[in-house]
Amino acid sequence: MPAAIIGREGPLTGRRFPVGTAPVTFGRSADNSVVISSWSASRLHAELIREGDRYVLHDRGSRNGTLVNGSPITSRVLASGDVIGIGGEVFAFEITEVLSQETITDTVFPLAAAEAEPVLRVTVSGGGPVGLSLALLLESMMGRRVQVTVYDGRWTQDGPRVVWKTEAQGNVRRQQVVTVQSRQYLNLPEEVQARLFTGDAYTEMWPAGPDSIRNRNPRNLRIAYIEDVLLELANEKTGRIRLVPEVFDPAERREEVVQGQVLAICEGGRSRTRETFTDKFGTPDTSIYSLDGEHLYDVVLGLRVKSELPDPMAVLLTVAQNRFLLNSLRGEGFLNMRLTDEEAREVIGVDPVRQVFEQCVASRPCLMAKEDGGDFRCATHGTLFLPALVRSSALWKRVMEGLKLFGVPEENLTAVTGFRLDMVQRPRFTAQVYQATATTPGTYGFLLGDAANAIHFWPGRGLNSGLASAISLARSLTLAWRGKPFRDADFVRHEAAMSMLQYRHKSRAWKAMVSADEHGVSLAVKEKIARSIEQHGSADPDGATSAGPALEEDVEALMVRLRQIRNRLSARLPGLPDDRTLEEHLRTLRGETLRTLVASGPWDTLVVGGEEVDIDLFYREAPPRSVALPRRAI
Repeated sequence: MPAAIIGREGPLTGRRFPVGTAPVTFGRSADNSVVISSWSASRLHAELIREGDRYVLHDRGSRNGTLVNGSPITSRVLASGDVIGIGGEVFAFEITEVLSQETITDTVFPLAAAEAEPVLRVTVSGGGPVGLSLALLLESMMGRRVQVTVYDGRWTQDGPRVVWKTEAQGNVRRQQVVTVQSRQYLNLPEEVQARLFTGDAYTEMWPAGPDSIRNRNPRNLRIAYIEDVLLELANEKTGRIRLVPEVFDPAERREEVVQGQVLAICEGGRSRTRETFTDKFGTPDTSIYSLDGEHLYDVVLGLRVKSELPDPMAVLLTVAQNRFLLNSLRGEGFLNMRLTDEEAREVIGVDPVRQVFEQCVASRPCLMAKEDGGDFRCATHGTLFLPALVRSSALWKRVMEGLKLFGVPEENLTAVTGFRLDMVQRPRFTAQVYQATATTPGTYGFLLGDAANAIHFWPGRGLNSGLASAISLARSLTLAWRGKPFRDADFVRHEAAMSMLQYRHKSRAWKAMVSADEHGVSLAVKEKIARSIEQHGSADPDGATSAGPALEEDVEALMVRLRQIRNRLSARLPGLPDDRTLEEHLRTLRGETLRTLVASGPWDTLVVGGEEVDIDLFYREAPPRSVALPRRAI
């Protein structure tokens, strides 16, 4: 009596899985016999085993249970016509009788051969953390039903593997440290999590907060390390992920794209591919992130440092002001300094041979590493960082103050770079970039990561937003793919998730760019810093650290702020410094520095905290319904 599992509701509707002597497994992992796309299914959810003439279904300790005819089971002997519910998908168990040879000579009714599964063809432009995460998510969730091709010009071929280009090959790797929230990393494939979080590759510098799930802390990792691990994993998936070490050119690759169903654009904030399809995705709006009719932006000086402060004190000093931001891994990382407009004009390089100035440090951006003589040189353009050459300049003195604030000896400053940070409001993130024809399926394009939502990194949500966008798209594609052309309606949930991510993270970031003056009038944070410098300079041109009414007032204002933050964090972050330690540390700073720290204001925790975007909300499946199926007449 041949038996089979037949899809009745969900992406596998109509699919037939023969049941033989080998067990039939159900679950999210790609190596199961029946791959369940729903995120509510466990990696190995259930198993059907033939025991003599019986077929027994076993739940394998799944998170959300297995139903037979609407009732939860642990083990159940199945009868033909039973309905199985797993992860929101519904299957029927059927046994096909073989007619007697005395009735029909040499005639049987064999099971129909399983159809060849249609393969979803996905092209990814940009192989950074977001593009590679999308490829690995799809490979994990869809298995043999997907084929992903990823392009990135920062790669090169090294024998059978694709690797990152070196600095000598023109690729300056990103050594910045990012804070990845548990809401994102726990939704990555288990294999990815296992490879990322090994040994001393990460720290848990920040306490669990509103964006933490399962009581897991945010984790600090170096971006280059994340990229290395993800590329290494992708290299191991040659059957389903193809890596192409070339810049994606939408014109040259047009035929490939139109023959596939998906184009995922993950190239970053300056994406050429996105601009190619501007007529599809719409024109971004800059007015929402403008003040007095001018698009607001920040210029940040990135200082590669090694801090000697313990993590709890570094956290406390970071959230108490908006002039400096330390992102580090065991003290090593980047100290980011928000610049005034006047200071930003000083962030230039000078070519010592041609004696001309270059904006490369802030506009490319380029990394200027410290040489043996103490100069900071750009390896790409040969320029030297001008403020470091003129050590008596006001900007360089303020850089030294930032180092002092975070316990960085001057010799532990090893490189400088620059960033321009701004934001736009995007009208949509999903678009059909090529219509279906008689020979092509119709291709949908998706903006992900910084190509979708380039976010001011001060509150630290850029990569988290990018990973969330990849998780959402992978789930939508897995649920919607049935071998037929996609429709706009297939991506309603993904588009809603992207819009919520844009609103939540950019509203948070806007509060990191804009504050208010004493009259409640909106004012850029950089302008408040500039005014405090101007006011203090007129009162104390030497920036003295000697005691005085203004100095005492600023120290006390900062101490009040630090105590309030410490009280909030103490239950979640042990080892916070006491008053004496903090006050002694603050008194090492110049009066001008103290004034700018006070003026910049603390992080707006009411905005940084609070409700978070829960991607799971859009993909929770309703409990499977019991479906009455007629028993086959014999």
